Amino acid sequence: MSERLQPGDTAPAFTLPDADGNQVSLADHRGRKVIVYFYPAALTPGCTKQACDFTDNLQAFAGAGYDVIGISPDKPEKLGKFREAEDLKVTLLSDPDKEVLAAYGAFGEKKLYGKTVTGVIRSTVIVDEQGKVEHALYNVKATGHVAKLLRDLKVEAA
Repeated sequence: MSERLQPGDTAPAFTLPDADGNQVSLADHRGRKVIVYFYPAALTPGCTKQACDFTDNLQAFAGAGYDVIGISPDKPEKLGKFREAEDLKVTLLSDPDKEVLAAYGAFGEKKLYGKTVTGVIRSTVIVDEQGKVEHALYNVKATGHVAKLLRDLKVEAA
């Protein structure tokens, strides 16, 4: 199982393709805070709810100095369909090799319907302007997570 990040850790660098196949790096966001969230699969009910919640509050996060990036093992083509189907404004990145997921502690053993399985652990890591981990949240719920983030980060909702 991959190690979970702790506040103060240096956030692992990454460069991954977005829904259009363009390369996006964590370094591109240096100087801004970044909410990096990891989700199991595009076009599934929970992941759709979470992505829509982030999209609905994107302006509020941006106004408070946060960029939002969602990462899943889905291929860029599926992310494009997801973005179009749900009119998402969040940057969605593809990590089919699960290397970034593992580096962030968002891939490993988890409980699913009472069974232990290996897969994506729904997680959110908040990276500060210098690339350090500010918060690392694991096993978050899809529903209500964005509202809790807004409260915890003291961001005024849209």
